[in-house]
Amino acid sequence: MKKKKTIASSRLFNNIGRIGIGLAIAGVADGHRAVIFDRFQGVKPDVIEEGTHFMISWLHRPIIFDVRTRPRSVPSITGT
Repeated sequence: MKKKKTIASSRLFNNIGRIGIGLAIAGVADGHRAVIFDRFQGVKPDVIEEGTHFMISWLHRPIIFDVRTRPRSVPSITGT
């Protein structure tokens, strides 16, 4: 009986750990950058590059920006 309680409690802590790590990982996709909003200090001055980053989920929140270049055509009238 004690072994079942030990197995059940280890599974519970394992699942809690997986959820905690899953919430603490933030991904920034290719062509994007992010800044971190901290609940106590406001927006951090560092720009986060693309990739996977670890942060405290209840304290930090990533704000993701698209920084990819896009082709643009600007029509203009020339003098010649």
